[in-house]
Amino acid sequence: MSEIEVRSLMQDADRVAPAPPASVSIGSMSATPANARGNLVFRLVKSCAALAHARLRPEAIAAHWREAVEEESAFGHGLVLVPVLLAAGVLTWLSLPYDLGLIKLALLLCVFGIAALLCNLRVRALRAPRIAAGLFTAGMMLAAIEASRIDTIVLDGPVTTNLRGKVFSREKNDRDHWRYGIVIEQTTKPTLRRAPLKAMVLSRSPHAPLAIGATIEGRARLSPPSGPALPGLNDFAFDSYFRQIGAVGYFYGAPLSPIADGAATVADRSFWMRMAEYLAALRETVGERIRTAVGGDTGALAAALVTAEERAIGRDTVEMLRQAGLAHVLAISGLKMVLAAGTFLIGARTVLSAVPGLAQRVAIKKVAAAGALAMVFLYILISGGAVSAVRAWIMISNMLVAVFFDRMSISLRNIALAAIVIIVITPSAVAGPGFQMSFAATLALVAGYARWRQRAEAEEPAVAGRWWGRRLVTGFVIGVVATSLIGGLATAVYSAAYFQRLPAYGLLANILAAPLISIVIMPFGLFAMVLTPFGLEQYPLAVMAWGLDGMLVIARFVTSLDGEFLTGRVGPLAFVLIAAGGVILCVLRTWLAGLGAVLLFSGLVCLAFEDRQLPAIVVSEDGRLVGLVTDAAIATNRDRPSDFLFSQWQRALAVDAHVAPMPAQGAVADGLYPEAKLRPAKAQTRTIDAATAAAIRHDINSALGQVSPNAFSCREKEWCIARSDAGWTVALVENPYLFEVLCNQVDLLIVPGSTERTCSSGRARILSGRLLRLVGAIEIFAEPVAGDELPKMRFKTSFTSLQRPWERHRAYDWRSDGFVDNSPAL
Repeated sequence: MSEIEVRSLMQDADRVAPAPPASVSIGSMSATPANARGNLVFRLVKSCAALAHARLRPEAIAAHWREAVEEESAFGHGLVLVPVLLAAGVLTWLSLPYDLGLIKLALLLCVFGIAALLCNLRVRALRAPRIAAGLFTAGMMLAAIEASRIDTIVLDGPVTTNLRGKVFSREKNDRDHWRYGIVIEQTTKPTLRRAPLKAMVLSRSPHAPLAIGATIEGRARLSPPSGPALPGLNDFAFDSYFRQIGAVGYFYGAPLSPIADGAATVADRSFWMRMAEYLAALRETVGERIRTAVGGDTGALAAALVTAEERAIGRDTVEMLRQAGLAHVLAISGLKMVLAAGTFLIGARTVLSAVPGLAQRVAIKKVAAAGALAMVFLYILISGGAVSAVRAWIMISNMLVAVFFDRMSISLRNIALAAIVIIVITPSAVAGPGFQMSFAATLALVAGYARWRQRAEAEEPAVAGRWWGRRLVTGFVIGVVATSLIGGLATAVYSAAYFQRLPAYGLLANILAAPLISIVIMPFGLFAMVLTPFGLEQYPLAVMAWGLDGMLVIARFVTSLDGEFLTGRVGPLAFVLIAAGGVILCVLRTWLAGLGAVLLFSGLVCLAFEDRQLPAIVVSEDGRLVGLVTDAAIATNRDRPSDFLFSQWQRALAVDAHVAPMPAQGAVADGLYPEAKLRPAKAQTRTIDAATAAAIRHDINSALGQVSPNAFSCREKEWCIARSDAGWTVALVENPYLFEVLCNQVDLLIVPGSTERTCSSGRARILSGRLLRLVGAIEIFAEPVAGDELPKMRFKTSFTSLQRPWERHRAYDWRSDGFVDNSPAL
């Protein structure tokens, strides 16, 4: 039966009388209205079953699929899916444990291209899947091309050397220390065999800052960019590789700027290098001028909104903004660029319309759009070029260009165009939270407002009679709430996956701060930039500072509510399902959008049933920080562990409390231990006498007896020892002279140095600095075994293969000037 017949049967069933007659005979029971209604219900169920069977036939499903695909194509959503497929290919290539060669990818792309062309001529039903496969392969190829084109040399290990190079960037942090970006020209004492091209080096000593483009030299301690703090967390070496930063470190003392031949220096630099130096100097000058005019954290915030330089903002202020859910204010995003462009467009149009007769002779709207286009171009030049800023600039530029042709350009296709440009130019940006969060929020907002606009147009006759002021206020309030809610929901999974935290009152903070950002902060920030050439920027900057102070008051209030959630790590399957479901739900409009809802629900189910087992022990990649993990706290071997590292542990493990080590109160007299400053090379070959060994063992046992389980007891510059919940005795040795004694007393021994010694008793599992360099940070899980034996150690490492370009430096051995076996395992 057809749907029309089913509807007719349902109407007949509704017309049946609900009440039976007062008196009927048994013989006429079949003719009662109740029986008639029962027959109609039976026919209705039978018809629905037949209809479902007809719709679930392969031919019917294929027909519905084709209709939905054609309708989505009519909406232009085929273009919107192009960057999604390209990004999926890029992420797949970057996540593989090995490289796929360019030749293989090129051949595969040709195969899919030819297959799609043949499908266009013969079998059109298979054209879309093969085009999708071709775009996916093209994304992989773009990532492979970028990785081979950059070929960054990353420092293989920590080293102290004399450094000489050219300054290409500089930033001042909140402690008035200068951080220089240096193009390395020479290293001496020792000369590095694989010297990186660029390094970021901090100077803590007071000195006159060196200008961008100047020669800089000094004694520096350089290290490779750090890897993940724990398996699955952000790999900072990956980001540095694609920025061509091969080392980070700090100067011993103040750096110097030797006198150099200025003419030769200029001649050696290309036009693009000189232009980059000029823009970097302009950016730094603008930021310093704003910070000088306003001062304090407020001035640093004002400068960050213009130049995206965040290092001058106090750490407490940044943390407060993050906990309040207002950290996005620090980024140059679409909202800020829209406010800046919109303010300029409206202001310029208002000024031009005040000129008598000009509006009749010139299209002032297009003149104002041209000025706004130039303004946002200058804005992107001094903003540092972050992914969110570039995305916003492309979209705003597209919208302003559309004004010249009297058209609107706020659509999903505008987002797709910006995404395609970024993916083609810098595919590696797809793997960063900036790209993903920026596009997720923008996509959700555009899709959400498109659906809201359709609903508003349908209800327009009913609300046309309302007072315009009421509609304006209501629209503003609803817009602020809806923008904050949609943006927060769209980026929640990314915030949990990359930062392992969610602000509980982020919606409240954004609702309260949105009027200040939209009406005060950004408009007056734009006025300040326009008036800067005339030396009048202090007046609008004062108003901007007032708005920023109000925003900080809001952030402080929301933070006092103590509503931040530590989410812990999000599994890759749940993350992919939720992210893909959200994209499909926003992009598609037909019943195919339901597939996004299914993926989204599946991701939430995976998230709810994820294995949340905590590791028993965590070890940093340099071996200098060790943590014993319980549900209540993380006990470390440092009184004040590195905030950069330990805060990541806290968020990833969703454990906030910290247990500091206790000083060991042993029986060994001062001077019995060898000097801690003994050179490692001599310490590893030196033997220890029996009396000293016995005293050290007594000292260790005494320390273990005095300290509670899951807490360290440490003897400064010698050792730290603890007993974990699993029953393992864990020790970290800082003096290599004590290696042999400790390895016979413990179950797990961490040696930060590059030792190759083995334990004679074979009891201890040894984690040396060289091994940790290969495998990265480690998590150790307790696997129960039968009987009364201690649980088995299960190791989870950050790296299982070192074949990727940004990981290859870990396998380099400077002694042999080659690469060791790049398949680390425990």
